Amino acid sequence: MIFSDDEPPPRPKKLLTPPPLDLLGVEELAAYVAELQAEIARVEQAMASKRAHKDAAAAFFKPPPAQG
Repeated sequence: MIFSDDEPPPRPKKLLTPPPLDLLGVEELAAYVAELQAEIARVEQAMASKRAHKDAAAAFFKPPPAQG
């Protein structure tokens, strides 16, 4: 598939494929929850980093105050 430079490639709709929960035992479910919590923490850290980068860029490119 060829993409234009102006358009980003389409993103997958679903990033994770959840396992069938009825086949997992309690310990396996607890491990799965721990994995999901670790992934959530990783994503939240990435989001915070991206927000900080965006805020720094916005502050740098902020127009000077109007003189009046």
